[in-house]
Amino acid sequence: MSAAANRELMQAVFAELAVGNGAPFRACLSDDVCWHVLGSTCWSRTYRGKPAVVDELLKPLFARFADRYTCTARRILADGDHVVIECDGRVATREGRRYDNRYCWVCRFADGRLVELTEYMDTALLEAVL
Repeated sequence: MSAAANRELMQAVFAELAVGNGAPFRACLSDDVCWHVLGSTCWSRTYRGKPAVVDELLKPLFARFADRYTCTARRILADGDHVVIECDGRVATREGRRYDNRYCWVCRFADGRLVELTEYMDTALLEAVL
């Protein structure tokens, strides 16, 4: 797919994430996706394969949330197989704390599927709240 097509895909995905619908995002993950959570937190590592991303990252993370998680894109840039998204996530935890983090995702696509995601964020907030 072209850079423009990859960008359009992520625009559509983030339109849904902004209202709390994560299904289109999960659907665009390739079966062999690698998600790199940077830093030195307990969440920081590389999750390899869609089952690991869903079962070891997303399910435990979302289990901590009291309400619907939303993520709004502020900027989406595309170049070749890569799409970079600056975005803001918002949610309350079950303990009543706010987890409103700002992210930069560097995504690599192949054949219209997300094959690699490198996630930059405020890791101090992650550790303090989650």
